[in-house]
Amino acid sequence: MTSIEFENISKQYRLGLVSTRTLSHDLNRWWQTAVLRREDPYLKIGDTNDRSTHGTSDYVWALRDISFKVEQGDVVGIIGKNGAGKSTLLKLLSKVTSPTTGTIRARGRIASLLEVGTGFHGEMTGRENIYLNGAIMGMTKQEIDRKLDEIVDFSGCERYIDTPVKRYSSGMTVRLGFAVAAHLDPEILVVDEVLAVGDAEFQKKAIGKMQDISHGEGRTVLFVSHNMNSIQQLCRTGVVLKNGHLDFWDTASNAVDYYIGRYHQNDTAMYYEDLNSAPGNDKIRIRSMEVSDSNGGHITIDSEIDVKLQFYNYVANSMIDCTFELRTADDIVVFHRWLNFSPNHDSIVGEQQISFSIPAHLLNAGKYYFKIHFGENEAHLLWGELIYNFEVEFTKEVVGNLILGQKPGIVRPELKMKHEML
Repeated sequence: MTSIEFENISKQYRLGLVSTRTLSHDLNRWWQTAVLRREDPYLKIGDTNDRSTHGTSDYVWALRDISFKVEQGDVVGIIGKNGAGKSTLLKLLSKVTSPTTGTIRARGRIASLLEVGTGFHGEMTGRENIYLNGAIMGMTKQEIDRKLDEIVDFSGCERYIDTPVKRYSSGMTVRLGFAVAAHLDPEILVVDEVLAVGDAEFQKKAIGKMQDISHGEGRTVLFVSHNMNSIQQLCRTGVVLKNGHLDFWDTASNAVDYYIGRYHQNDTAMYYEDLNSAPGNDKIRIRSMEVSDSNGGHITIDSEIDVKLQFYNYVANSMIDCTFELRTADDIVVFHRWLNFSPNHDSIVGEQQISFSIPAHLLNAGKYYFKIHFGENEAHLLWGELIYNFEVEFTKEVVGNLILGQKPGIVRPELKMKHEML
């Protein structure tokens, strides 16, 4: 049975404004749609939602012609870069806003957790907000009474349940919000990236609860996350969005592989001759990225891996830093290294390079990717615009006549181990 159906869903915004904000545009829209019964003329204009390029129109399509179905009991992971339209799609489903064109059909009650504190009133206590959220979702007081102890226990906020929510930390607010959304018997549970705010113990607990909701109770879950490991662990179906368009729709595992393979750079040197088309913005442009074996061969577990990043800095007289974050294909962080290359607030405009080496016999065989971040005076300057992936190949190890197989784990360091008789 189909639980949710998105049929030719599009959402258009005018940048920086509500409605058209000009009398002539508003009158024209009213005349064409209300009087002449024609299509809205402003649906024929507008740019694709590519945040990295300068647009030619004030109108932008956050989503364009999205069509797919979600079966009852399915867990759907929605992935894509920042600005791809993931949160917009969930807001349309949750009726926070309405689509510009198209139809959404959903069977049953929808519970949404779209951002920290969704639907909470800061002056009301946690207990009062549970009843408020339950009432908004159509629950009776008797139904909420039956679930109250379970909600409070799951949230882990029992000590502060009669404290105004405005005094909660963001993590506590997410805990309570998820507990309410998950326990008030929704037929459809919609969860955005907010679980990233919680600690590791709560994330594990929340994913377990969503699995119980979908597998045990046959309810539908839509889950947005940048954590590919969580997507593969929780979801059966994966949807990849790109610039507001539906780019891929298949199993969660295939969707993650497609996303990593298509949107991450290939394992060859990347170089942009034209800086204007290079990843970045008006402050930092990335010229090239290269991950290679120091001896020029394939990258294997025996390789010393050289990493080089060339970029053009447009920011003068400021403190600039660059972070290299290495992750596995399953989105597990291997290391996170930070370099402040202008510690005295004397950054220089021009072409620059950062390089380092990863020791041989450190990384195990497998697929990895770098996320590159730039900061200015401890604020985001360029955040995750470049994602570069590469693969470490397995090489056979031979000890005497015995061939040792590939080892589990992310790292496989050579350790100086000794055995002694005591």
